[in-house]
Amino acid sequence: MTVNIDYHRYMVTMLPVIPSPAVDAAACCAPLVKEPIGQVEAERLAVTMKALADPARLRLLSIVASSAGQEACVCDLIEPVGLSQPTVSHHLRVLTEAGFLSRSKRGTWAYYRLQPEALTGIADFLTA
Repeated sequence: MTVNIDYHRYMVTMLPVIPSPAVDAAACCAPLVKEPIGQVEAERLAVTMKALADPARLRLLSIVASSAGQEACVCDLIEPVGLSQPTVSHHLRVLTEAGFLSRSKRGTWAYYRLQPEALTGIADFLTA
């Protein structure tokens, strides 16, 4: 059977033309509605979020936040998380350096107090 190529060209041109959906350039390339964070702010937030990115640190922060006056002695934080005193102290230092806790020394023990404004800053960023 011989196929006439002109017949195939004719059939292709007779196929219904399906219109392509209109592309709204404004919808796919919408302008920013607010200023994105800058490099310095991104680095600061990364440090604070990295401090929270550990289950033991989250538990420690939660225990301090749940304690009377949002303050706890390091001696009261060791048993609940099941870690050694040096490891707990390390995690508390990281949380303190990130601004989530403040530290005060009373006798031989260190007490840690929640700094709620640090948590508010993270919450504001995540909900903005």
